[in-house]
Amino acid sequence: MKKNTGKSTGKKFGRKFMAAAAAVLAAALLAGCGSGEVSYDKSEMLTQQAGAAADTAAQMYEGEYGMEANGADSVQAPSEEAVSEETGSGLGSGAASDRKLIRTVNMEVETREYDTFLDSLQQEVRSRGGYIENMDSYNGSSYSGGSGSRHANLTIRIPKDSLDGFLDMVSGAGNVVRRYENVEDVTLSYVDLASHRDALRTEQERLLALLERAESLEDIITLENRLSDVRYQLESMESKLRTIDNQVDYSTLSLNVTEVREFTPVVEQNVWERIAEGFSDSMEDIGDAAVEIMVWFLVNSPYLILFLLFFAAIIIIIKLGWRSSMKKAARQREAQEKAAKEKEAREKEAKEKAAKEKEAEK
Repeated sequence: MKKNTGKSTGKKFGRKFMAAAAAVLAAALLAGCGSGEVSYDKSEMLTQQAGAAADTAAQMYEGEYGMEANGADSVQAPSEEAVSEETGSGLGSGAASDRKLIRTVNMEVETREYDTFLDSLQQEVRSRGGYIENMDSYNGSSYSGGSGSRHANLTIRIPKDSLDGFLDMVSGAGNVVRRYENVEDVTLSYVDLASHRDALRTEQERLLALLERAESLEDIITLENRLSDVRYQLESMESKLRTIDNQVDYSTLSLNVTEVREFTPVVEQNVWERIAEGFSDSMEDIGDAAVEIMVWFLVNSPYLILFLLFFAAIIIIIKLGWRSSMKKAARQREAQEKAAKEKEAREKEAKEKAAKEKEAEK
């Protein structure tokens, strides 16, 4: 009898563990419906299949031991209505305002009053509840006609409902040279992520319920390992949802501001207007170049003076050396000429002496 009782107990425990494994497997199948590449209809189908598998596992557990699988109410997969209600992302044709839209704008603006423009821009950002995420400014000379002009690159985050008014303010305060706008619809991805998150929460609750009833150490370790993976995935899903919410609630404006003397024309010009403007720009460039050259000479005059002094010293040294070498050569030539004359005089004297001796002998 004891042996039969032990076998019966072993079979019951095996069935219990199989029912628990089936419940965990059903919840895992439910979690798989949130892949970012799966469409909303396919996610709903997988959700229904996972819910049916979970209910079957719960009935097996309840029929074997006369109790519910999770110790409380049976867990059902999140329905489409529940997901839409929680995320605010219904896919109905009339729910355009509930869609998740990420709006991004790039603008290049010219201004004649650089400081005033930036001050008013920052005040407008604060008044509309936005913030400047990044700012890179170059405070060059406002009097330079070339690359030294002041400019700034800003990344601004503005609440989506205030973006249009803010763009109108920027356009009115400066001259818009370029504008690019992009709207990305992430509703389907958001719904899939939300469905995946809800499925992971369901699986987490089921695992916690099974963990309370686990008897063997092996079952506890298996359930805790799976629970750790589920919690990690759940935190990742929630982080992605928060990121999308931030991108949707706060539109991004990449703004390039440049200080100029004259605005770039925004209307097409005829030939004579282009010639007149080109000639005027050329004369202005010549004047700017003359000013820049004068400024450069004045700024670098100490270096130029030192260079001239150094160059003059080198020339003086070269001249002194040349004069010295010339004098030395002249002295050498004089000495050589004197020696040659003395030699010639001695030879002449020797010849005369020899001639006198010959006459004396005769």
